[in-house]
Amino acid sequence: MRAAVGVRTARYLVLSVAALIFLVPFYLLLRGALSTEQQLVGIDHWTWFPSHPQWSNFADTFRNSTVPLGRSMINSLVIAVTQTVLVLVISGMAGYGLARSTVRYANAVFYLIVATLLIPAAVTFVPSFVMVSSLGWVSTLRGLIIPGLFQSLATFLFRQYFLGFPKELEEAARIDGAGPLRTFLFIVIPNSWGFTAAIATITFIGSWNAFLWPLVIGQDQSAWTVQVSLSTYITAQSVDLSGMFSAALVSMVPLLLMFLFLQRWIVAGVEQTGINE
Repeated sequence: MRAAVGVRTARYLVLSVAALIFLVPFYLLLRGALSTEQQLVGIDHWTWFPSHPQWSNFADTFRNSTVPLGRSMINSLVIAVTQTVLVLVISGMAGYGLARSTVRYANAVFYLIVATLLIPAAVTFVPSFVMVSSLGWVSTLRGLIIPGLFQSLATFLFRQYFLGFPKELEEAARIDGAGPLRTFLFIVIPNSWGFTAAIATITFIGSWNAFLWPLVIGQDQSAWTVQVSLSTYITAQSVDLSGMFSAALVSMVPLLLMFLFLQRWIVAGVEQTGINE
């Protein structure tokens, strides 16, 4: 009994230490956002937390005319939500079709999709930019959204998940007269919320944190995303540390809200992906 209690105590102690280590970057971000520029660059007088928090830094961040953070966050939110929804639809249907298809070359198509994961993004970057530029989509949301709608990894994960999905539910739907599309929409998807939430979270975070493609395509300030705006706080001429910290902290809010909202589905979905097997 005592040994079990000791093991449990040690486990909680290790987890608590790990949690504190993971919280250190968030602490530094909050401290930097509430500090003045002098407090951030001054190394002689380190304080764990500023005695007079500069809450006005957040308001100054949105009032900065050279960095349209508010507009950038709206752009990032539109791009991330649109890409997430459409990736779930396109990759989900592709994965389901590959998992259930009896066509002779279905596996060959699947292997080709998986093979694209081996191609570095830098190889397709220039052709993608030339194509988007020829369509006149530079500095538009279409140019930022459409090239990333099909994701091989999401298709692969959906296909692997649907291979293990109970076929009895689909057979029952067919007996009731439901076609493949209706079965997918009303039987398969409602019983796959956990896995779908995990894929949605991965897609949303990847879209929100994307930097290189939005930097090249969003040449006009009105098309900047939040990551592009954050990069402008550090230039060759000036460095605005307090503004960068406060803007970075604000930019994390949508990700935190999404994680808190989908937390219980994400945990169940990660278990169903088979990654931990």
